[in-house]
Amino acid sequence: MKATLKTHVVADSDDIVESGGYHYFPSSAVRMEWLQKAEKTDSDRACPHGVQFYDVVIDNERHPRAAWSYEAPRPAMQPVGGRFGFWEDVQVA
Repeated sequence: MKATLKTHVVADSDDIVESGGYHYFPSSAVRMEWLQKAEKTDSDRACPHGVQFYDVVIDNERHPRAAWSYEAPRPAMQPVGGRFGFWEDVQVA
């Protein structure tokens, strides 16, 4: 499975965990150099799983909050801990 932004492959792996309709990639499969931590909102801080959103930045074009990970997932979300989900401009297929 791949996460792509335009023609750029942001993540590529067969080791995918699906949860809540989203596909989560292991961090080792993600082009981390293209992710920049986004400032946390009040909603982010209220998340019981410790969500951290990331802007995807490629070729000086910023795609705000297009990726996320859970830094402190509670038991129900443990399988996606240390993994990244994508949405908005990033297509996962």
